[in-house]
Amino acid sequence: MKKTLLACALLSTLFGTCASAATVVGFKVGGDYWQADTSGTFAERGRTQQEFNYKDSNQGSIWLAVEHPIPLIPNVKIRENSIEGKGSMSGANFSFNDHTFIGDIDATTDLGSTDFVLYYEVLDNDIVALDIGAAYKLMNGEFRVADAGHPETKELDSGIIMGYVDAEVGVPGIGLYGFADVMMGVDESGVYDYSVGLGWNFDGMAVDYKIRAGYRDFVFDVNGFDGVTADMQFKGYFAGVELVF
Repeated sequence: MKKTLLACALLSTLFGTCASAATVVGFKVGGDYWQADTSGTFAERGRTQQEFNYKDSNQGSIWLAVEHPIPLIPNVKIRENSIEGKGSMSGANFSFNDHTFIGDIDATTDLGSTDFVLYYEVLDNDIVALDIGAAYKLMNGEFRVADAGHPETKELDSGIIMGYVDAEVGVPGIGLYGFADVMMGVDESGVYDYSVGLGWNFDGMAVDYKIRAGYRDFVFDVNGFDGVTADMQFKGYFAGVELVF
């Protein structure tokens, strides 16, 4: 996430010194704060999935998009997702990463990821905007189980190929719009990540900005992904802002 923040800062500086280039290349920088209801199960591949009592958790995402008018070359969006849930179990008796846990244990499910998106603007006007493309969700988290003196961890470092659709329907003249942002797994069909909600456009002298709020649902249902079988869900309401250069 630090690398993404640095990229956003550099691009903002470049915009301030290269205003003429911004008439050809546009930038979008944004972030969401997300209150998620967390639930699900996981286990080492080949073993019975275990259900943990997860607490609600605060999540976040930041993104940077670069758009240009060159035909056939896709636009680029990079989104960093911080998604983590902490849970517990009483009276456990199961093995994880070749270690048997008995009694009270804690679990951490970290599904942090970086989304690399290539997309085309199919429609772009005041009423309807539609982007279609493909994404690669690179996982960079872990599953962790620990008792009083012994933690075991399975790290996630593989990626998921996903389809991507981002649509907006606006009300001309007042800046109000509805949106839907959808990513669906291709090689892992049980993984999806979507957001729906409402937003408001505000025109500025040099920078336009959007305020948005809605509902996000992320499901990570996999069988043997990096040695882990899981069925996790993070869902809840979010609010965010996006700057358009």
